[in-house]
Amino acid sequence: MKTLVIGANGKIGRQLCELAARGGIPLRAMIRDSDQQPWFHEHGIETVIADLEGDMRQAFYACDQVIFTAGSGPHTGADKTLLIDLYGAIRAVDRAVEVGLERFIMVSALRASDPLAAPEKLRPYLAAKFAADAYLRCARIPHVILKPGRLTDEPATRQVATSLSHAETNEVSRGNVAHALLYLAQARMLKNREFDLLDGQSSIAMALL
Repeated sequence: MKTLVIGANGKIGRQLCELAARGGIPLRAMIRDSDQQPWFHEHGIETVIADLEGDMRQAFYACDQVIFTAGSGPHTGADKTLLIDLYGAIRAVDRAVEVGLERFIMVSALRASDPLAAPEKLRPYLAAKFAADAYLRCARIPHVILKPGRLTDEPATRQVATSLSHAETNEVSRGNVAHALLYLAQARMLKNREFDLLDGQSSIAMALL
């Protein structure tokens, strides 16, 4: 079956889609407008135009799981954080349940469990992630929640850690997140699990057991 990637045009989403295309893993990239299509078509990736703030029901059909890696971005205000990172995620969970998808993989954040402990400017984003994660846990769909640390653009090493005690810093490369998501997309036995994700020394398959 097919995996729907929400947030496919983001920095993590594009890397994930490219990795999946190379591996012959069927997926559908959800993008906001046709201007974003050429890159995906050049890589042989199916696209669907849909919007987290609008109608997206058709994006889910003929898929059996979804990866949510969308985000409002660092240059938007609290209004977009609420509409995308919180309400957009909730609407995506509802659609997945409605059409009977088998699993929902959510990209959250390392500090989402305690937003008030984060720097002030990050608190609205982490509060949105906290609420979206809580909603997913209570939804009628098996799930995996992946909580990356501070994102960097360092090259992917495919070596990760799932706790700060086994990592040198609180950082993780976007490439390593993309590789972890590719692994999770194929590890269908993982359900109702949550993982922190940092750069580390363990293989992804060993870390995400």
